[in-house]
Amino acid sequence: MTLRECQDPTDPSTLRHGVQEDFVIFYASRDECGNLWCPDCVAVESRVKNAFGRDDGRSAVIVYVGQRPEWKSLSNPFRADPWKVESIPTIIKVRDGARLVDKDIEHSLASFLE
Repeated sequence: MTLRECQDPTDPSTLRHGVQEDFVIFYASRDECGNLWCPDCVAVESRVKNAFGRDDGRSAVIVYVGQRPEWKSLSNPFRADPWKVESIPTIIKVRDGARLVDKDIEHSLASFLE
């Protein structure tokens, strides 16, 4: 199991050649102090680390979508194909495209990973 982080902010071309992990996690970028600017991302960060940080867990890659103005722009590349992310945080199961978004991550992450 691995929890890999892309460079922050993530260049969409990094994902162009496919994702090797089981899940893609879309987060807000970190500020100059290393903090996520999105309170919903902060709320699930430790839960996500615990779920994907186990040796027997699933693999995931964290993708940073940019600072608030970049994310709010409708031209943010992660809003388009193939990811079509509408809200952060979002976790996408690579195998079938199933999604877990925002507050649902807090309540349903364990069952989503099964």
